[in-house]
Amino acid sequence: MQINENYIKSIIAQVLSEIDLGEAQNKIGPRQGADPEKNDDGGQNKKFKVIGPAKHGSRADEVVIGVGPAFGLGQHKTIVDIPHLKVLREIIAGIEEEGVSARVIRVKKTSDLAYIGLTAAKLAGSGIGIGVQSRGTTIIHQKDLLPLNNLELFPQAPLLTPETFRLIGKNAAKYVKGESPDPVPTLNDQMARPKYQAKAALLHIKETEFVQPDAEPEELSVNF
Repeated sequence: MQINENYIKSIIAQVLSEIDLGEAQNKIGPRQGADPEKNDDGGQNKKFKVIGPAKHGSRADEVVIGVGPAFGLGQHKTIVDIPHLKVLREIIAGIEEEGVSARVIRVKKTSDLAYIGLTAAKLAGSGIGIGVQSRGTTIIHQKDLLPLNNLELFPQAPLLTPETFRLIGKNAAKYVKGESPDPVPTLNDQMARPKYQAKAALLHIKETEFVQPDAEPEELSVNF
């Protein structure tokens, strides 16, 4: 697949049309610590209400879902346009189908998927967490594992469907129950990486612009 200047420009135009850039809408400039209250997103961020600092859970039957710093704020869909609300709805449904509860937090100090997932796991009473970047890349993590180790990793966001997210939730819940589930199956497309590489890089840049290095995780209430 040939990557030329016109292709890059088309990808950038598409990403800019999907991402709220506030006053910097027409330029790619740094927005470290962006203020979510200033995002003109048509009210979508009102679906994600901050209810306070994220605390360590006391329940042994919970999975904590950690989302990236721009999730539901600067970005509202995955790289293949699955709405963030639908992503969470499917993950939570999968968790609850296994008789396990779910909490959602936003990790603000990093855009790194491994640390998002590990932070969620460390705050879960069960020690099991799910990390989700805004572009859709997902991980199931456990609190006593090293950051680059994990229970399951889903690195190709373009191949993750709503059904996959539901199965991810189910598997995370099974780990909570002490089971050893088969890994969640995913689609296989060798062209996914080159096709979406430019867009993925831009989405990660936008995620990172929402990072607040000194900020602690916050608990979210999600209004579906």
